[in-house]
Amino acid sequence: MHWSLDMLPFPPYVELGVHSLSGLLWTLLFLFLWHCYRIGSDLPMAGHSHGGKMSSRRSAMSLGGSCAGVKYKTQSSQKNWCISMDTEEDEELGQDYLTPVLSHALFPAQASAQAKKLYSALQEYAKRYSWVGMGRIHKGLREQIKLNEHSAIQKPHLFFLPDVPSVPFFPRDAHRHDIEVLEANYTVILAEFQAVYQRGIDSKLGWTSMGPKGQAVFPLYSAGMYVAGNCRSCPCTYRTLLSLRTFISSNSLGSAGFWLLGPGAALGSSYGPTNTRLRCHLGLQTPPLCELVVGGEPQCWSEGHCLLIDDSFLHTVSHKGPPDAGPRVILSVDVWHPNVAAAERQALDFMFSPDL
Repeated sequence: MHWSLDMLPFPPYVELGVHSLSGLLWTLLFLFLWHCYRIGSDLPMAGHSHGGKMSSRRSAMSLGGSCAGVKYKTQSSQKNWCISMDTEEDEELGQDYLTPVLSHALFPAQASAQAKKLYSALQEYAKRYSWVGMGRIHKGLREQIKLNEHSAIQKPHLFFLPDVPSVPFFPRDAHRHDIEVLEANYTVILAEFQAVYQRGIDSKLGWTSMGPKGQAVFPLYSAGMYVAGNCRSCPCTYRTLLSLRTFISSNSLGSAGFWLLGPGAALGSSYGPTNTRLRCHLGLQTPPLCELVVGGEPQCWSEGHCLLIDDSFLHTVSHKGPPDAGPRVILSVDVWHPNVAAAERQALDFMFSPDL
């Protein structure tokens, strides 16, 4: 049987023509836009009470433009917006530290000179780059006056970044790559230490003595500045440091070097300057009866292996070995805390720049 196209049952709209089809498409587009408009009009607007706290949160966003979860108020004498970081919305809904903050927020008048200097540096950084991601640093600086209220077990004396989960000793997975790099180069690092140690512990040879019982340090990086002569004496160790992903090498919070502790010596209880960093200890020479206590938890070093500690916790170090045991030797390297975001690291590099 022969079939013809004329016998096929085309839909009715084919017979309507091109103009009618275009009209149908425009009608569908109009209905879609009307639907989108109705959905948008259902959102609570600024100044309305619909939606409870979420309405006030959206209202704040419409006024400020981009700072979520904060509450705004005006001053009668100045028509400037000022920011209050501690709000009911923050307490109940949590704080979004990746959103921008206002650059002209009021800063506590009773803050220390150091905190004010850091806040000025943060303002300068935000002026050059952005306030995006600075919420947590901003809050930390505003609350520096509350450092003395922190628990006695963790109390960094320079800068405390809020809401950073921390423990005295971190697992290897926190910085697995860098730990494996250091441990893989243990043999050559030990050889370079022995070479500079055998030359003698003398300030003219790059050493810094810190106590009468064999306490000394051979710095490779000191407060964010590399020590050229010492790095030339230990080229492989220097290149190993540069290959680390999280080594703090650009601000005054970061250091690296060989640390010695002689038999019978002990370092009293102290706190590190900040909780934004961790200290990685690679054991080079670890005689018996050497102990590190951080936050009340004791640990011992092991040759060729790393310990990852948060020295913003109260910590002590002791070497109770016999006089002929030799010094305890570690390579100490400051690395970023894993919960400090990339934007925060960049800002802290600027704020704690050795040149400032």
